[in-house]
Amino acid sequence: MDVLETSKLLDEELYSRQLYVLGLPAMQRIQRAKVLLSGLQGVGAEVAKNLVLMGVGSLTLHDPHPTCWSDLSAQFFLSEQDLGRSRAEASQELLAKLSGAVQVCIHTGDITEDLLLDFQVVVLTASELQEQLKVGTICHKHGVCFLVADTRGLVGQLFCDFGEDFTVQDPTEAEPLVAAIQHISQGSPGILTLREEADAHRFNNGDLVTFSGIEGMVELNGCAPRPLHVQRDGTLEIGDTTTFSHYLRGGAVTEVKRPKTVSHEPLDTALFQPRVVAQSPQEVHRAHCLHQAFHALHKFQQLHGRPPKPWDPVDAEMVVDLAQALESLKGTEGEPLEEQLDKALVRRVALSSAGGLSPMAAVLGAVAAQEVLKAVSKKFMPLDQWLYFDALDCLPEDEEPFPNPEDYAPRPKAEVAAEAARRLNSDLQVTPLTYQLDLTTEHIYGDNFFSSVDGVAAALDSFQARRYVAARCTHYLKPLLEAGTKGTLGSACVFIPHVTEDYRAPASAAASEDASYPVCTVRHFPSTTEHTLQWARDEFEGLFHLSAETVNCHQQALTSLAHLDESQVLTVQQVVLGVLRQRPQTWRDCVLWALGQWQLCFHYGITQLLSRFPPDKVLENGTLFWSGPKQCPRPLEFDASQDTHLLYVLAAANLYAQMHGLPGSRDQTALRRLLKLLPLPDPQDFAPIFSSDLELASAYAEFGPEQSKQLHEALEIWTVGPPLEPLTFEKDNDFHVDFVAAAASLRAQNYGIPPADRTKTKRIVGQITPAIATTTAAVAGLVGLELYKVVGSPRPRSAFRHSYLNLAENYFSRWVPHAPAIQKFHHWKWTCWDRLEVPAGQPERTLESLLAHVQKLNGLRVRMLLHGKALLYSAGWSPEKQDQHLSRRVTDLVLEVTRQVPKPGQRVLVLELSYEGEKEDVTFPPLHYKL
Repeated sequence: MDVLETSKLLDEELYSRQLYVLGLPAMQRIQRAKVLLSGLQGVGAEVAKNLVLMGVGSLTLHDPHPTCWSDLSAQFFLSEQDLGRSRAEASQELLAKLSGAVQVCIHTGDITEDLLLDFQVVVLTASELQEQLKVGTICHKHGVCFLVADTRGLVGQLFCDFGEDFTVQDPTEAEPLVAAIQHISQGSPGILTLREEADAHRFNNGDLVTFSGIEGMVELNGCAPRPLHVQRDGTLEIGDTTTFSHYLRGGAVTEVKRPKTVSHEPLDTALFQPRVVAQSPQEVHRAHCLHQAFHALHKFQQLHGRPPKPWDPVDAEMVVDLAQALESLKGTEGEPLEEQLDKALVRRVALSSAGGLSPMAAVLGAVAAQEVLKAVSKKFMPLDQWLYFDALDCLPEDEEPFPNPEDYAPRPKAEVAAEAARRLNSDLQVTPLTYQLDLTTEHIYGDNFFSSVDGVAAALDSFQARRYVAARCTHYLKPLLEAGTKGTLGSACVFIPHVTEDYRAPASAAASEDASYPVCTVRHFPSTTEHTLQWARDEFEGLFHLSAETVNCHQQALTSLAHLDESQVLTVQQVVLGVLRQRPQTWRDCVLWALGQWQLCFHYGITQLLSRFPPDKVLENGTLFWSGPKQCPRPLEFDASQDTHLLYVLAAANLYAQMHGLPGSRDQTALRRLLKLLPLPDPQDFAPIFSSDLELASAYAEFGPEQSKQLHEALEIWTVGPPLEPLTFEKDNDFHVDFVAAAASLRAQNYGIPPADRTKTKRIVGQITPAIATTTAAVAGLVGLELYKVVGSPRPRSAFRHSYLNLAENYFSRWVPHAPAIQKFHHWKWTCWDRLEVPAGQPERTLESLLAHVQKLNGLRVRMLLHGKALLYSAGWSPEKQDQHLSRRVTDLVLEVTRQVPKPGQRVLVLELSYEGEKEDVTFPPLHYKL
């Protein structure tokens, strides 16, 4: 089912980004899900928030315990007014307000076997081990998915039991591989050749595939999934095709994802035989030690009726002793694990276990909520079975003394608030700035602005923006906390001046963001879905934006077309000399124009292209013109009964009507009736279509006085009346997306390319980054943990962590950032964080004085100043002329070269250096000339 049809079931705008991650079938299962969540402290609140935002059918809250002061540290739904109320009751109202589509209920009684049978998933947070074992046993017995999530200070624990036979319908986030078919042979086995050689190497032996859109060998269309065998030459064996019809052309092969079965042990078994998510043997051992630490904390609670006191060494040693006394853990085969308990690690866990931290709750709550969605949607692989996450690196280094226990004893909130207020300003000020942060706003986000901040936390949508903000942080020597998500992928990184490396965008990601396609390929020789989408997006821009702007411009200058470039002239020519010789006056006129555009793009234009490059055209070297990625197109015949044909005309006519200030229509039935009455436009009515860029250029060159006169006359008719309304593409406008989706699909049919559905079209053309609440929450928590280190006393590089996670595939990785790279030139060494700082002096320095000062700083003789922020470089500035300016003031030279004076509040000029007599290209530290 296409996303167009989901409006009856889903709020498309509300869940649009999530749909790109999960897909419609999974979202429908989520909407029917019933989840029980017991425990509404910090982690529970995060789980509940994420589940409501992601649209589960119903969420039942269970937590009869009264709200206390300590709950307010990490439970954002609670406030002072809720003290004494049950945590579930106090949280229910605000949770329900997050989404009217989710039923949020409260259960006030005990958790019984009968109650558990009414849910698909049960989640326990902040629960005792005895309760976990009791509830876990019942859930495993009845096939109810069961999760345990908890945090103790800077350590988190998550356990999943989805039963002994849980089927995952869609194990990964990757879309099924779709490839265009070049040829299929008859035989046993039949051999399939793909149009793109690269696609063949993406398939693996045993992959199951289906077929669609094949002409000739139609027996394969819609057949049961067939296994592939990849041959050395890249062709694919697809089984016996001997009895099938002869293959003619076209078609696509689509990968069928295979379900996977997961088997989980119940908690009472997994407690002593844990399977942990880890990336290395060292991480496995650490996770086992944390597993024993959590078990020991439960034992401590059971023996003493309380958790260990914060930073109490006596309580901490008792926890270590309990951990050592526990039964040895066993491996997957039941054999005892001969592992040495890391007593120092257990001790640090015990000392810091009493705190409730919002970032830790965010991370564990996000991952737990993601596991709930896996349970109900059967999408993505669940955890197997324990996950331990720790951020003990936030604690002081080993050589630093631990905090005094008395300093962390519970105190009245009023005293704590007063002490915190005295350490900070008298009042917290939050200033929203709505100006974009880029080169155009450096007069706003300049020296004064950055000198007033201690660091930057960035969560930007593009690598271009990330690179810019990172460069500003490097320039101003400010710490940068950088976060990003894409679907179930997330990262959190920290960059500290003089301590860590600086930010570098991934080369592959940055390149893909700026990817573009050759114009000629997009116009006439598309071979991929992305080509068709780019073509459709360009059509929208040309027909509904550029043409309107050009006509409006011509209203002001009817005397000449000289101010237009060749593409604008041809665009205007197509609009004003096309099917309609004058402005549309009615809805019928707009439909006629849209029908003409359909014929022009998908029938007549293709026919004209084939008349120049026939299907059997042979090049001088003897090869077929239409071969390799160049797929020979075929013209389409308009059929109003086909949904894509009708959708194109409906969307195009409405956009054309809006551009001319006319009312449109959404009535598809009436449109079908009208189309039966309208004749197909005659090819002679169309403006010329040019089959190559060379032909287009020659056509423009031949655009002589007669053609110019004809176009002027048409434009004079068009410019009578109000200006046209140029339309700017909006990804949330249905007609905008419908036009691009239909145009791209029809273009794909012309060339035998697998089309993109509306969901994929909207994501790619709208440049939408898939997003999901769980990943966002987890990354926010990871950034929050690094913030603790940034705002505290200076930390060594070993304290900081870059983090990366993939919630779909249960991958979690944290590592120490690299040190900044050291650059060297002769005896001079520096890193990306270094710069040369020179005060202006009184009176202001001359160029000769500045160069002498720089030579004193680095011992090298600088030949000249190159272009930087102040641009001491121009066509008239050269090394030979430098000596003429040695006696002049630096700011006078800047003004002469750049025609700019320092902006108000600007404190430095940033200049670049080169070295006399050296040909090698060296990037020296920037020179900050203080004003």
